[in-house]
Amino acid sequence: MTDELFLSFEEHPERGQQRRRHGVDNNRGRNNKKKKKKKRGRGRSFLALFLTLFLLGGLAGGAYLGYDKIKSFLVTPDYTSAAESAEVEVTIKEGSLGLDIAKALKAADVIKSEQAFIEASEKNADARKIQPGLYKLRVQISAADAITMLLDTKNRLVNGILIAEGLSTFKIYKLLSEKLGISVADFKTAARDPIALGVPAWWFKREDGKKESRSIEGFLFPDTYEFPKNVTAKEALSMMVERFLKLTGDMGYADKAAALNISPYQALIVASLAQAEAGNADDLGKVARVSYNRVFSEKAVAEIGTCHCLQFDVTVNYSREMAGKPPVHSSDLTQAELTDSKNPYNRNAKGLPPTPINNPGKKALEGAANPPKGDWIYFVAIDKEGHSAFSATHTQFCKDNQTAVKNGALERSSC
Repeated sequence: MTDELFLSFEEHPERGQQRRRHGVDNNRGRNNKKKKKKKRGRGRSFLALFLTLFLLGGLAGGAYLGYDKIKSFLVTPDYTSAAESAEVEVTIKEGSLGLDIAKALKAADVIKSEQAFIEASEKNADARKIQPGLYKLRVQISAADAITMLLDTKNRLVNGILIAEGLSTFKIYKLLSEKLGISVADFKTAARDPIALGVPAWWFKREDGKKESRSIEGFLFPDTYEFPKNVTAKEALSMMVERFLKLTGDMGYADKAAALNISPYQALIVASLAQAEAGNADDLGKVARVSYNRVFSEKAVAEIGTCHCLQFDVTVNYSREMAGKPPVHSSDLTQAELTDSKNPYNRNAKGLPPTPINNPGKKALEGAANPPKGDWIYFVAIDKEGHSAFSATHTQFCKDNQTAVKNGALERSSC
């Protein structure tokens, strides 16, 4: 039995006999089976090939659909500029960076995505030259075309209004009224609450014991403004306040004032005094120093013989504007006006006035926040360009007066 297990199929005795008996038939059967196997083999091979091709096709289709899906994420969404599309007005705010501009354009449906604008900006170095203002653009255009339109001055709706340095709020209201068609009364009403216009309450604190006077005077930064259409009085003044706060924030104005042992508001008042008194930008810091010396220096008090008084005529002229009167030349101010004890802006009032007397520019602000060192308490313009001579004694001041008369800057000496 065991040996039979190791015999091959052909060598089995009984099976061998059957093969011998049916040799011919077996050969035929074997041939038929081979034919059937070949047919089945060809069918299976075709099916396998079909299934393989089907699967490969499915994989390829899936891969294409997947790629198409991924491609939508990889390719930055951007419009293809149409020949004609609707116009839209877009405001680019002061201080806007690339992403800020992109957001404004996306919100107005000018561009399809913010990223498209960023990428187009990287390819166009001039994009950094885009200026704040109101622009007339078209909706649904490519980011590259949007940049081109922003750089074209023809698309900029210019409504620029120059606010000169040293203008009082009263003059600014009148100018804005003429340019914007808003009544002066509306500006005065909006200005009643400087806090509502964006001025932080801490800006009005003082270190000299004087009562706070919350006036918008001094906070309307002089610059060229492009106001949007239909701007209100409150919005226009708020824009000016915002620019003032940004500038002084960048300057570290509060910290510089603290280094002088005064509040930022006191420094702002001095900046307005310097703006009014200096005849030349080079002298702004020195006039600020004179102001500080007259108010805080005991040596100056002893020299002038006053009680920490400014003795500036410009403060009296400001009080005239507050009363609705036009400012006049110093020689036209009466002695009663100059010394009116009921007027906190009078010439002999102790310390700094209650508020700034105008809206100073950047250089005046810098001069008040970082004045040069000096013991000057007098100054007088000595040439027609407005340069002043500064002195610490009355004797030298009189000599400077003579120089001023000689140069035609003064008609006669004030000594």
